[in-house]
Amino acid sequence: MAYNLQPLITILEGILDPLQTRWIVDESNPQLQSLLDKATSLQQLIDKSPLTKINILDSQIREVAHQAEDILESHMVDQMLSGSNCARFTLSTPDLQQVTRDLDSVMEQVEKPTETTRELDSAVLKVDDKKLRSSSSSNVVVGIDADLKQLKERLTWTEKKLEIIPIVGMGGVGKTTIARKLYDDPLIAKHFPIRAWATISQDFNMRQILKTLLRCIIGKECNQSDDQLKVMLHKSLFNTKYLIVLDDIWSMKFWDMIRMYFPEDNRNNNGSCILITTRESDVANYANPSKSQHKVELLSESESWNLLRQLVFGEEDCPLALQVIGQKIASDCDGLPLAISVIGGLLSKMERSEDVWEKIGNNVIAAIAESDGQCSSILSLSYNHLPNHLKPCFLYMGAFPEDYNIKGSRLVRLWMAEGFLKSNGERSLEEEAEDCLKSLVERNLFLVREYKNGKPKVYNMHDMLRDLCIRKSEEDKFVYVKSGSKATLSSPRRVRFDTSYGIEDVNDSAGSMSLTRSVICIGNKRNELLSGPLFASRLLRVLDLLDLNFNEFPIEIFEFVNLRFLGVNCYVCIPRGISRLWNLQTFICNSEFDEPYELWRLSELRNLKVFAFELLKDEKMNYSVLKKLQIISVTSLAKGALTWDGFFKSIPNIKNLAIDDGFRTTSMAIDLSHLQKLEMLRCNRVITIDSSDCGFRVISPCNIRKLVLYECVINSGALRSVCALEKLEVLMIRYCKFKSMVETCDEEWEAGDEDKFRSLQFLVLQGLNLVRWIADDTNFPRLRQLCVYDCASLEEIPSGIGEISTLQFVDIQYCCTSIVESAKYIEEGKFDFGNYDFQLRIRLKED
Repeated sequence: MAYNLQPLITILEGILDPLQTRWIVDESNPQLQSLLDKATSLQQLIDKSPLTKINILDSQIREVAHQAEDILESHMVDQMLSGSNCARFTLSTPDLQQVTRDLDSVMEQVEKPTETTRELDSAVLKVDDKKLRSSSSSNVVVGIDADLKQLKERLTWTEKKLEIIPIVGMGGVGKTTIARKLYDDPLIAKHFPIRAWATISQDFNMRQILKTLLRCIIGKECNQSDDQLKVMLHKSLFNTKYLIVLDDIWSMKFWDMIRMYFPEDNRNNNGSCILITTRESDVANYANPSKSQHKVELLSESESWNLLRQLVFGEEDCPLALQVIGQKIASDCDGLPLAISVIGGLLSKMERSEDVWEKIGNNVIAAIAESDGQCSSILSLSYNHLPNHLKPCFLYMGAFPEDYNIKGSRLVRLWMAEGFLKSNGERSLEEEAEDCLKSLVERNLFLVREYKNGKPKVYNMHDMLRDLCIRKSEEDKFVYVKSGSKATLSSPRRVRFDTSYGIEDVNDSAGSMSLTRSVICIGNKRNELLSGPLFASRLLRVLDLLDLNFNEFPIEIFEFVNLRFLGVNCYVCIPRGISRLWNLQTFICNSEFDEPYELWRLSELRNLKVFAFELLKDEKMNYSVLKKLQIISVTSLAKGALTWDGFFKSIPNIKNLAIDDGFRTTSMAIDLSHLQKLEMLRCNRVITIDSSDCGFRVISPCNIRKLVLYECVINSGALRSVCALEKLEVLMIRYCKFKSMVETCDEEWEAGDEDKFRSLQFLVLQGLNLVRWIADDTNFPRLRQLCVYDCASLEEIPSGIGEISTLQFVDIQYCCTSIVESAKYIEEGKFDFGNYDFQLRIRLKED
């Protein structure tokens, strides 16, 4: 990859930040500022330079950047471990001076064009696109009938307006195959008197594309000037009904360049269409923002086996002895038609015996890579096309095992701790990281494996892309994966340990991990003892031990004063000492704190997820303002603490907050109105003791999108106040106690005419004592999903809920028969209210 200098830039910006109080920078020595300026300029040059040139210099850039990071962070760690609260940063060494000179040298090489890079750039432009696609071409197609039917209907829809139809999916999923089947279909050919096809690719040649389209349209070669070709294309399509296929578009720039030559105001145009294929969802949305793109999904296991069987045996039957291993081979291709085609071609030429197929089945991905380099080349295009700042984010997924599902929240915070990302001042690091994650999904490089409340939560990547990721990572020495019983490491920057082999047996005779910045341990092992080699990694930024289990919190961790990310599982309280980790951005631990006031010394803290901690009286907590803190999990007031005021004032920029008010014995309302950035709020055991005003009493800011009420005391009046949260999209009411506003009445929630949850899309009711729920479609105009769990007393779901036009899903679990019947009644009337995609799931206790 073109090495990302952002980690070095982040370190230097932190030292030179005029608002920081840790370092006193010697202003008479401008060396650090000079180093920052050079690193920033070089990064900008890298981002703008041709990939081929940067690849030649990549190892040199990486070595210089790593050397600078090592010098700076070693000095910083020495100062921090010395116990000094404020250290003078007067570092000026021959090594650092040499690094500065090396950066100058690299910059000169990047700026200066060379014959070698010219030749390489020319070679890239001349890549034979047909050759790259040869490995995926096959007359056998499976699993695209539904795609063809749906797209054929869109193509032949009799609108007068020009229709633009994007087909989107990862490399090798079959986009071009589908487009070609449509293009050659006799019905489509009859429907569109004029058809033209052009393949675009990354390094497109506009003149060649124009000539290709005109050759399809007028049947002969055109050699006019570029301007004349553009005029000819427009004129040849004007007042005609045409289908244009633009295969393999990579950029919005290309679309802007060619769009104007396709007329859409034809008097006789009864539905011309432009069909585009792309791996980039943002390109598809740009080309047609008004209509949905057509997403090509991976094949199912049965479709995968069907395709492989036809490729190998054609019309013959597969021998019974090969069916089981054959199905496993097909399954290991993870639904990617390109991979199945390659492995099918390989098997069709080999002996049909169990032994031979077993050898292939032992490592299908490796067999594909060895047998067909073009398959890797096709997938590599997606990686090569990534912007420089996304490449390390992509490679980071290679640190996790095959089929490992990782939460997006964990992944983006690892990226932040590594220093890959930069905030532009207006947007937070978290927002930048979320955009990077979204971009990798839109580029079909990451797969969303799990959604929560309609939003992606868990991710992984296709095995073929993971194989590419690992190969690129090895080339760039990005991450070392230690999974054998013995290993000798050679200064790895990042290490992932498979804890099933243990981590105590790494050979560290030469201090091989002394410069390691990240350690990730994967596996589920109890009482894992951290080894000496690990604790030689004094410069660690990331220590992810979330897959391990500790009986005691490893206090040796407090020596890693450079940590940005710390994840630990332990079963006892976190001891005093966490405040030593003053760089810490993310702390995840399923335990409690002995000394919670220490947290308010961590000025860099952005994300705190712990089992719970209690807030003492304000004077004991000694609050300072944590401006960067955005997420904090369950917090409670200790017995004797009466107010939340000091705590809330210390977290002005919090976005995600969970509080537990169970110990408080006063009826004072909880006022969060000044937390204007708060978007997600969980309230546990919010109860008042004033009998004249029983109910949930939280004054919330208007930006809240998700609200969870757990074991609270609520009534219809309290929920009426929740209606005022106009941006609220998710409401979960779990194990709460409904109190009727009239003592003689049963517990009920009556939503009046004025009670409108204007933005609410997901509603969960669980474990409630609610008897009656009175509401209709006007109260929840945008509701998409309703979940009712374990509400034994609730009589029914209001029938008016079925009249909500946006309703897609109702999930009933462990409720009484009358609830089930009311849900079925809603399902029966779904067509009356346009809910064609409505689904009902019912799970009874005996299930």
